[in-house]
Amino acid sequence: MPINTSDNQRLAEIFTALGGTFVTPATEISARLQDIQAVVFDWDGVFNDGFKGEGLPSIFSEADSMGSNMLRYGLWRQNNTLPVAAIISGEQNQTARHFASREHFHHVYLGIPDKRAALAHLCTIQKTRPENVAFIFDDVNDLGMAAQCGLRLMVKRQASPLLQNYAINNNCCDYITSNCGSAHAVREAMEFMLGFIGNFDAVIGSRTRYDEMYQGYFDQRQAIVTQSFYNDSGVISSTD
Repeated sequence: MPINTSDNQRLAEIFTALGGTFVTPATEISARLQDIQAVVFDWDGVFNDGFKGEGLPSIFSEADSMGSNMLRYGLWRQNNTLPVAAIISGEQNQTARHFASREHFHHVYLGIPDKRAALAHLCTIQKTRPENVAFIFDDVNDLGMAAQCGLRLMVKRQASPLLQNYAINNNCCDYITSNCGSAHAVREAMEFMLGFIGNFDAVIGSRTRYDEMYQGYFDQRQAIVTQSFYNDSGVISSTD
């Protein structure tokens, strides 16, 4: 069940004070989270600042990794089943592939120019719907997919005020993070969602104790073998 109105208000005040921007009211975000079955991330600009160089890999943060794991555990407790986790990137990024495999995400899509195609593919193979997907993103090539998802969290970039206004005006985001990709935006987004699910304290307490319930979730998570997909002339194909 969604948390009550007073809890929603308290959480909204915490994240607003942090600098986050609510586009959709907190009560509606809490309600939508009850239907979320999958969490999908963009990579560049979300887990990092998006800078690249010849032969230089991108990076990620362990704080963001822990946040993604805690959210998945929270959704597992809410839904009594492991939520789908995926990365969809427009680029071929080996660090994203490594992270997805290390964290036992279900899927990683690389080199996808139109992310709506990857979303449709994921929904088909996982037997879910776009409205059951939460999407964390940051840039222009994400907006088409964001417009279709059930919950959309946009990573803030100080240099993109007009893009953020566009996303708001075209119903492509529900919340804009206070932090940028290089300052743990993923962790903010994960704590945001876990808070509005309503089981943050229970999740953190369970993980702290490393109790039987957390171990049950973790065993299921570790059994996932990540599938990799790429764009082949407009067709989503597996690399496996």
